[in-house]
Amino acid sequence: MSTASIEAVDAREILDNRLEPTLRVTVETPAGTGQADVPRGRSRGDHEALDLRDGDDRYRGRGVRCAVANVEERIAPALVGRDATAQRSVDACLTDLNDPDDPLGGNAITGVSLAVLRAGAAATDQPLYRYLGGADAHVIPLPFFDLIEGGELAGGGLPFQEHQVVPVGADSVAEAVRMAAEVYYELGDIVRAEYGEASLNVGAEGGYVPTGVDDPRTAFDLELRAVEACGYDGEFALAADVAASQFYDAETGTYALLGERLSPGELLGFYENLADAYPLVSLEDPFDQDDFATTADLTDRLDVQVVGDDLFATTPARLRRGIDHGAGNALLWKVNQVGTVTDAVEAARLATRNGYAVQVSERSGQTPDTWLADLAVGLDAGQIKTGVTRGERTEQYNRLLEIEAELGDAATFGPPADGVFDP
Repeated sequence: MSTASIEAVDAREILDNRLEPTLRVTVETPAGTGQADVPRGRSRGDHEALDLRDGDDRYRGRGVRCAVANVEERIAPALVGRDATAQRSVDACLTDLNDPDDPLGGNAITGVSLAVLRAGAAATDQPLYRYLGGADAHVIPLPFFDLIEGGELAGGGLPFQEHQVVPVGADSVAEAVRMAAEVYYELGDIVRAEYGEASLNVGAEGGYVPTGVDDPRTAFDLELRAVEACGYDGEFALAADVAASQFYDAETGTYALLGERLSPGELLGFYENLADAYPLVSLEDPFDQDDFATTADLTDRLDVQVVGDDLFATTPARLRRGIDHGAGNALLWKVNQVGTVTDAVEAARLATRNGYAVQVSERSGQTPDTWLADLAVGLDAGQIKTGVTRGERTEQYNRLLEIEAELGDAATFGPPADGVFDP
């Protein structure tokens, strides 16, 4: 028997940072163990893999015992004896097992696929980023820091989901994290002074929620003031996860923004004005998740990175559709949107082959598990967004700091200079 042969696959129900159930999957081989926690997004697009929940009285229906049972009763028997280093073969087996009429659950599939990846790394005695990316994996991603939150991630009045600062002047992830932390502290002082102590409350990923602020431009102004106060003028750019599907009305084809109903063309004009007024470098999901045409128009008209999250759902077929339309120029990369590591990596490779950037992303529901940081480095993605504060966020930064130190002089920080996003 191979030392990488899978001996057991187990799962249990655990809790994420929101006190909501998720899965922890463990894969045993003679040479080592792989374990992975499954994230879950609060803001979920219509084209994501099914997040299977129990729907009973426990946790208001959010329990995952059914997904746990699917791992142990349906998936485990099919994987025992398989080689954990044969990721594509294992993931193909998971896909074949998934019955549309009786689904395993994307959360079950994601947990198993990631745990197998970790088991393969353990069996070959490699760090996860090296196992995924090979001997040349060396790019440490530039972090996008969500300092002010809105939309589905917060209880305030801001329509955009994330108002991000990007430390484009940093030379390392260690410097990027330090600079952003200092701006975050300063921003806290500003919002407390101007909007009251309650504005220090934070959203799902640690960003502030200033009381009464409902205009994205005000959020950007606050962030730029904090940047300037720290002496970092010109060292930071701005970005936004708009998540426009959250304020889109399909019946009228309009978007609710700042007390008005805007047509797609009018919203595009708003973005043009935003890009003229601010050092904006990236917009994520600026239109509804199925509006490839207007996204393509925006991509053509603005010199910014246009990221597809709900638009592409880390799904190769949807990304191919976007490429054919010229919609967007960057892929937001979330393994649990599509299910398996193989399909997610294929989406990233498809993006790269077609000149699209790749931004690796967390979900609002996370645990301190750090596979996200390793996968970002393994993909040579060059970009990551993983929140701001809270232990499940800072652990990703701590892992990136470890990897950067481990790579030493071999590490390259940030996106390629000839890529879509050139800081």
